[in-house]
Amino acid sequence: MAKPDRASEACQLRSGEPRSVRRVGEIYLTREEIAARVRQLGAEVGAEYDGRLPLLVAPLKASLVFVTDLSRVLGIPHELDFLELAAYDEDGPGIRLLKDLDAEIEGRHVVIVEDVVDTGLSLHYLCKTLRLRNPASLAAVTLLDRPYRRLVGDLPIVHVGFTVPDELFVGYGFDLDEQYRNLPDLHVAR
Repeated sequence: MAKPDRASEACQLRSGEPRSVRRVGEIYLTREEIAARVRQLGAEVGAEYDGRLPLLVAPLKASLVFVTDLSRVLGIPHELDFLELAAYDEDGPGIRLLKDLDAEIEGRHVVIVEDVVDTGLSLHYLCKTLRLRNPASLAAVTLLDRPYRRLVGDLPIVHVGFTVPDELFVGYGFDLDEQYRNLPDLHVAR
């Protein structure tokens, strides 16, 4: 009998009944591939902001794992802050701020740390909102990028981890119905 992998184990209910295991598909990026690229991004961001005390701003929740790992490998002093965005539902299309930053950003070097940039609408809204607060600079780093899906241009994406296909991913902070964020590899959701 084959031993179940971590993804299959993560799909088990506490009662032991399997939860739609087919929802977690094959590994797209291994934890080792992700870790290697995050180290490279940390070196790039570190070189760019050396001596400037950047503020890493991470939209919750999916970017939490990425910003944590990036923070660990960033070889320069920096600070972290978080905010949370949500799409309007019944109120119509758009984006709203659920949780704002704790830190003041005027005159600061702000680096938005995104999990994925797709259409760019969320990042565009976030940049527009943060620019009103007069940061010294505003840039973005994203783990995953889908530039072919952009609906808006002029995004300050300076560092990209991986350009990926139009797939739904789980693991490494990405969820499916708030589950599977804990998987160490990035899987295609099926």
